[in-house]
Amino acid sequence: MKPYIHRLIASVIRKHLQRGKSILLLGPRQTGKTTLIEQYIKPDISYSFARVATRLRYEKNPALLEKELEEKLKSYSSPPVIFIDEVQKIPLVMDMAQVFIDKRQAQFILSGSSARKLKTGSEVNLLPGRVVSLHMTPLLYQELRPLNLSLESILLYGTLPSIVTEVDAASREMDLHSYVETYLEEEIRKEAMVRNLGHFSRFLQLAAGEAGKQLNFTRLSQDVGISDTTIANYYQILEDCLIVSRIDPIVNSITKRRLIKSPKYLFFDLGVRRACANEGTQLPQKIIADFFEQFVGNELVYRSQQDFPEVKVRYWRDSAGPEIDYVLDVAQHYIPIEVKWSDKPNLSDARHILKFMEEYPQAKQGYIVCQTPHRYKIHDKILALPWQEIASIFQK
Repeated sequence: MKPYIHRLIASVIRKHLQRGKSILLLGPRQTGKTTLIEQYIKPDISYSFARVATRLRYEKNPALLEKELEEKLKSYSSPPVIFIDEVQKIPLVMDMAQVFIDKRQAQFILSGSSARKLKTGSEVNLLPGRVVSLHMTPLLYQELRPLNLSLESILLYGTLPSIVTEVDAASREMDLHSYVETYLEEEIRKEAMVRNLGHFSRFLQLAAGEAGKQLNFTRLSQDVGISDTTIANYYQILEDCLIVSRIDPIVNSITKRRLIKSPKYLFFDLGVRRACANEGTQLPQKIIADFFEQFVGNELVYRSQQDFPEVKVRYWRDSAGPEIDYVLDVAQHYIPIEVKWSDKPNLSDARHILKFMEEYPQAKQGYIVCQTPHRYKIHDKILALPWQEIASIFQK
């Protein structure tokens, strides 16, 4: 029996339910949304549109679900919690949920593995002001700690719950490639109505290999053989389907530096990213170091989404060369963060952070996240931080 992994977001969901709010919980497939809600929250009424029979029953007549719920609610003395899984498959259900929420007859947990249909449907109701939007992510390091996984395992196989609890390496690898083939290539292409499947598959492989790098749409379009606008649309598909996070650059410069303005993208899970790129497990250290940088980026993005939505994760790069891997933007009060594979970074490794802090004096503290076993000062304003302590950055 696979171990149950406590999810930090569970207490966040409970807190919002206790104050009478409904929840829109979005996250990629296999991040554990259904398991979390059914085992920890234990809703009073559940529907899963991932099940074909359930979906077929309601997609042609969403009003049928409303009529059935009206009868079920009569047996509850207080508003029950209703869980609807994969809600994007029948988006009109959002209108039905609004009726019950406005009448205070029920609370809803609406989960989905794609925001695309919820964003672009002409009749879709996102329930503004009525639901709290939350993100379900792969496992954060704090959630992984009881499993005692090595850093190498985390970087190679990612942190999807079903993958990290699989003890056999060959099975983990097979499951990751199956995820790419059955979900990314088939379901996302189908949902997004991608016409040229060959182009999209080629794009997916190249996009995975380019993860964490400043994006060059022109070069990528030449490699795939499609237009810049199609490349941009494909990235939007991945973003809407929660497969990538977009990291925008800081573009304001007091001293008129020429700053890079193109975004970079992080795949939501490193194991899925590696499978998409069709890379094996025997990789050179430079690639592993790149994975480490992306892992830190994902931790920062997921922490900000879950607990600090006012914090934006950005990056900074001067066209002349200086670059900061990640910058936490708290209402333009910046925290620069460099990522180094080293276990003992020095002042030379901090030179770009010092240059950044000269440019933006509102930045009072910088970090080099690395493999040091203990934190230490590199400079009065720069701290070498063990990667296991990334969460502490948000507590400053």
